[in-house]
Amino acid sequence: MLIKGAILEEMGRSFPYSVSRPITISNIELSAPLDHEVLVRIESAGICHSDLAVVQGVRPRPTPMLLGHEAAGIVESFGREVKGLNVGDRVVMTFAPRCGNCLGCSSNGAMSCIAGTKSNVAGELLSGGQRLTREGKKINHHLGVSAFADYAVVDCRSIVKVDSDIPPQVAALLGCAVLTGGGALLNAVTLKSGQSVAIVGLGGVGLAALITAIALKTEKVYGIDLNEKKRSHALKLGATRVFSGDEAIAEGLKADVVIEAVGISKAFELALELTAPGGTLVTVGLPAANDLATISPLALVSQGKKIVGSYLGSAVAARDIPKFADLWRSGLLPVESLVSSTITLDEINLGMDRLEKGDELRQMITF
Repeated sequence: MLIKGAILEEMGRSFPYSVSRPITISNIELSAPLDHEVLVRIESAGICHSDLAVVQGVRPRPTPMLLGHEAAGIVESFGREVKGLNVGDRVVMTFAPRCGNCLGCSSNGAMSCIAGTKSNVAGELLSGGQRLTREGKKINHHLGVSAFADYAVVDCRSIVKVDSDIPPQVAALLGCAVLTGGGALLNAVTLKSGQSVAIVGLGGVGLAALITAIALKTEKVYGIDLNEKKRSHALKLGATRVFSGDEAIAEGLKADVVIEAVGISKAFELALELTAPGGTLVTVGLPAANDLATISPLALVSQGKKIVGSYLGSAVAARDIPKFADLWRSGLLPVESLVSSTITLDEINLGMDRLEKGDELRQMITF
């Protein structure tokens, strides 16, 4: 079938992207789903920093590539080996599929699936190869999803079914921002009664961690960001106090659990400084490979601090997405608050500009 999608033609073009236009909107041939695959009509997709990192070339991927990994949609059809789905079901995309048979899959979320990581890096589906072509030439998949299009074919292990009462935008955010930020608090650390939480970086992922901490009845939740508008938004969502980085240091802020959600070394160093003795730093940001931080091993030893890396919130999507859906349904997790604007697919380059400027939390593409 012929679909319309946003293809990254080349990484590393100059900013602003609305001028250099690294992403083009193209007509693409999408193959029918194979035995373990599902055809999904995309309803909503979020623009994430991981998408921007590919555009920038910080996260190298094979191009041309149909971007997008945070999305939700409706099942249109599926292969004969797919179980537990019906046409018309709403599903959430997950960019960290699990084969179920490797060391990573046996780690209860602490490690990524080895096969899933390999296929993501190659621009393929977990079931192997590409299902996208343009003028007879293959187009690579982004993280096994490629959701910046009106339809996608994905491996059945790259989706999680949710109930129809979960709105498309909320469902989409459950698959990346909420799993990453909120999952870090559920899975990567044991949050004890009376402990405080600080979030460094108040973008979509950081604010997802913040609203999750509040949903978990954390008494003191601090937000740290350079952007005053984001700090103000965190206060509206229930943060105890907010700071710029310098303000947090000047006031001697310390927290038992610190979530670093920026993805640059300076933010990591700040987050470690804000971690209380005996506390835990959970880092979920994805910096460039050559962005190195400096730490004091003495401080780790003498103060008993812990550093935990957490990819996608150390989540198992099929296990954790329903938990967050229940929190949203109960009124404790205002996922809608992460949405800062809605755009069309044709505005994708401008959307990347806004994200790089720090003007947005989550921009949602509607179809």
